[in-house]
Amino acid sequence: MEQMQMNMPDIYDAALYLRLSKDDMEEGDAKSESNSIANQRELLRSFVKSQPDIQIFDIYVDDGYSGGNFDRPEFKRMTTDIEAGKVNCVIVKDLSRFGREYIEAGRWIEKTYPALNVRFISVTDQFDSKTADFSEKSFVVPIKNFVNESYCRDISGKVRSHQKIKREKGEFIGAFAPYGYCKDPENKNCLVIDSYASDIVRKIFSWKIDGFSLGAIAEKLNVRHVQSPKEYKKANGENYNSGFHSSDTPKWSAVQIKRILTNEVYIGNMVQGKQERISYKVKQRLDKPESEWVKVENTHPAIIRQNDFDVVQKLLQYDGRASKTSDSANFFSGFVFCGDCHTPMIRRVNQYKGKKKAFYICQTKNKGGDCTRHSIPEEVLKRIVLKEIQAYTALFVDYQMIMEELCEMKVSYDQVIGYDTQISKLQEEYNRYYSLKASLGDDLKEGLISKEEFDDFRESYGRKCEELEQMIENQKKLVKQMFEGGVSATVQLEDWKKSLEIKELDRTLLALTVDKIYIYENKQIKIHIRYQDMIEKMKVIRRFYAEHRTEYRKEVG
Repeated sequence: MEQMQMNMPDIYDAALYLRLSKDDMEEGDAKSESNSIANQRELLRSFVKSQPDIQIFDIYVDDGYSGGNFDRPEFKRMTTDIEAGKVNCVIVKDLSRFGREYIEAGRWIEKTYPALNVRFISVTDQFDSKTADFSEKSFVVPIKNFVNESYCRDISGKVRSHQKIKREKGEFIGAFAPYGYCKDPENKNCLVIDSYASDIVRKIFSWKIDGFSLGAIAEKLNVRHVQSPKEYKKANGENYNSGFHSSDTPKWSAVQIKRILTNEVYIGNMVQGKQERISYKVKQRLDKPESEWVKVENTHPAIIRQNDFDVVQKLLQYDGRASKTSDSANFFSGFVFCGDCHTPMIRRVNQYKGKKKAFYICQTKNKGGDCTRHSIPEEVLKRIVLKEIQAYTALFVDYQMIMEELCEMKVSYDQVIGYDTQISKLQEEYNRYYSLKASLGDDLKEGLISKEEFDDFRESYGRKCEELEQMIENQKKLVKQMFEGGVSATVQLEDWKKSLEIKELDRTLLALTVDKIYIYENKQIKIHIRYQDMIEKMKVIRRFYAEHRTEYRKEVG
């Protein structure tokens, strides 16, 4: 004890350590005010003034950092000053400001600081390592640290529960709004459109539909000196840190472009809870499986139309590499497939007498595989596809007129369902499986099947009935939606109508109207138009109209 007295300095150079986390704000106004940085600073300065043997070396403030761990910038700076011999006394308002992690806090107070001859003072706990007796060091401090950790664990659980409720309600809980949006000034849990950034987002989607690669889109933005999301947020005064290390002037990258193109937030859906922290003690976050994400639809204004978003997702699946002489994908990249082996076809260019002629061939054959060329000139394919699109566009326009007359005829969707052969076939299949399931009891009694077979068949037929029942319901629902909202609610009809005015197919129209194109060796071409289910229902409605319009006109005539 005498030896320790000899090592004690006449004047202590003190570090005043202040900390406040977001968790502390959950306690309520009175407690959060008492823990505020300003309050802590005033209290500690007042305390030092009353101590003749202590002078302030520096004040260290970790504002917005959890007490669940010691990975805090100002705490680290303070430790560096201690190790450099600049500080030999640490003063905090109370033990919870120092830290709420029981084991680690105890290690600092009971082992590390004594080993470095550092005095530790917790003012409101009335603890001073210079004068504390054995019981205070061995029992009081450890117990208080344990209570602080329990509090931290409890608050962490409450915060997680509160955030979960907000996510499920579709409220935005992120620190920063996604690029293209900003937080509503009147409600920070709501998103509103940022007019400038949203225009950049629309350009990104448009360029992708036009066939540009991810890297080419990023380069276009960089060449135009468009601020990256990080630069843009900082320019608007946000203390944004993405967690990724980058240059002083971060640029657009292919990764950022893909992140934007695949984010459902741009069609008005809130998707949150993609990651979770390992525990309240560890900052590291782990990715969660998509099945556990929290998705709520139509929570805020959309920047991108659902139709355009769907097209881009399909294009990303077959994101063709840009050619060596172009930043964009080949015209039919992602759309044309071999009708036999179903692999994407590749574009080849022949040059004869100064003229270039592009055509598509089977990729499998080109690599020496077991298939044939299936060759077709690009210009020929463009003409065929445009003609097909125009035919379906005429069908859409015709359908609008038909629906107006059906409305005058006061025809309901359930009257039309009887004309739907697809629903009829599904109903017949459902009846067959239902009968098979119903007859299983008799087969078991007659000994035709065992009890084990009875259970297996019953489960199998029951599952098939449920599937067919759902399919029938979906088909009926589609007809009902078409009666109530028309096709324009789903199909951007104005985009299709452009096909009637143009003479040459462009990639944007192709992407908005076509799903896949299959080329067969016998020159047969199968074009899968988007909204195929809806088109089939339009044919049913047209057939119903054709059979009933004459009798209706007689009634009104």
